[in-house]
Amino acid sequence: MKKLLLLASLLVFACSSDDSSEDTNLPAPNYSIEGKWLIEGTVPVGNTMYLFKDGIRYTYYCVEGDCQAQYESFEAGDGNHIPGTNNYTFEDNILTVDLNFGNELLTPVTFECDGGEAYFETPEYSLFRLNSDCN
Repeated sequence: MKKLLLLASLLVFACSSDDSSEDTNLPAPNYSIEGKWLIEGTVPVGNTMYLFKDGIRYTYYCVEGDCQAQYESFEAGDGNHIPGTNNYTFEDNILTVDLNFGNELLTPVTFECDGGEAYFETPEYSLFRLNSDCN
């Protein structure tokens, strides 16, 4: 009889559910570093943009005029970037950028603001995706 009572108790606990609306077992979103990123937030538009595309990081500067329109028109390899590019890899939320001459940026990246902000743990700064509402 004790075994039956113990089995019944275990069955009740095993079948009970947690009615909370938050499911902590959901996987984290898988964001990509590919795309156009500003060093500063979107308002005002920063003067430096990085475009990550197919393993190459391009750097663009805007010194006057409508930076937003310029950045939107730029495409990878269009010749508008500063001379020289940087190869990069992005795997398991670790960004590695070859800064040339034996230097590299190696940093874990945490995405916030629905993927619109990429926070670099080292050297502790953020990039903001172009046209995101993140600041």
